[in-house]
Amino acid sequence: MERIGDTMKRVVKAPTFAARYEELRNEVMESPGVQQFLADHAADVDKNVVDRSLTKLYDYASASHDCEKCPNLGGCVNLLKGFEPKLVLTRGLIDVEYVKCKSKLVDENNRNVARMIDSYYMPKDVMEAKLQNIDMFFDDSRVRIVRVAKDFLNAFDETGELPERGMYIYGPFGIGKSFILGALANELANRRIRTVAVYVPEFLREMKQSIQDQSLNEKIDFVKNAQVLMLDDIGAETMSAWTRDEVLGTILQFRMAEKLPTFFTSNFSYEELEHHLTYTQRGEKEAVKAARIMERIRMISSPLQLDGENRRGK
Repeated sequence: MERIGDTMKRVVKAPTFAARYEELRNEVMESPGVQQFLADHAADVDKNVVDRSLTKLYDYASASHDCEKCPNLGGCVNLLKGFEPKLVLTRGLIDVEYVKCKSKLVDENNRNVARMIDSYYMPKDVMEAKLQNIDMFFDDSRVRIVRVAKDFLNAFDETGELPERGMYIYGPFGIGKSFILGALANELANRRIRTVAVYVPEFLREMKQSIQDQSLNEKIDFVKNAQVLMLDDIGAETMSAWTRDEVLGTILQFRMAEKLPTFFTSNFSYEELEHHLTYTQRGEKEAVKAARIMERIRMISSPLQLDGENRRGK
């Protein structure tokens, strides 16, 4: 029986194997990445090292680099999806190590950005809004509000500190108030600022239910401690004395004391919202308590009126 070593020598010396080996070697050596690596390590790499490392070089040369062969991250053609090989020298031989490709990095960044926004009952399209997508033609009020939003972002970029005062955007139904908040939330997320966006009517309704499962304090604490809080459509709810004073009042008092930026949208102006807060769902008139809530809102926000047509019906 022929020894294994002799068999291997005979196979390797066979004309077809030798031809295939030379073809493979030429294919590898045509790779720009391989050529650059060999040029950069000319003092440490010779023909013997190349021959002994041919398998690793082939793995590198046949892979997609800089996502050139991949339609997207899901369609990555590499052995490890989202990773591309990089040539390295290890113990006198050429080896590969795998690093994240640009598509993988973009995907991870997008996921990290998304995790910086927590929303309660906010529409998906609102939370995907971008400032550059806000239509500002022939609308001075929209231009003014976007400018104020950018001033808020610029102040953070310049100082590393969030401004203490947010915006109170008010105007008719369906003109894009919430969209502006969503766009600002995404800009903040890109800066790794965590935002909690809350659709107020549903949130207050949930707070009533949370008394039964004893999660009320936990939910209030989560909202009131947000780096940036956005309260959407305040005034659209049927307000009880309890939700006004124990939920909304508690949140606003904490944020005023801690100087945490808070943003609002509403169909009501300050004066109209105060009137709304004055009368509870039982018809009780409590002007002093409503004024106390409004004092906190005025301390932590600046009123900005938004004009325009109702776009939801279009």
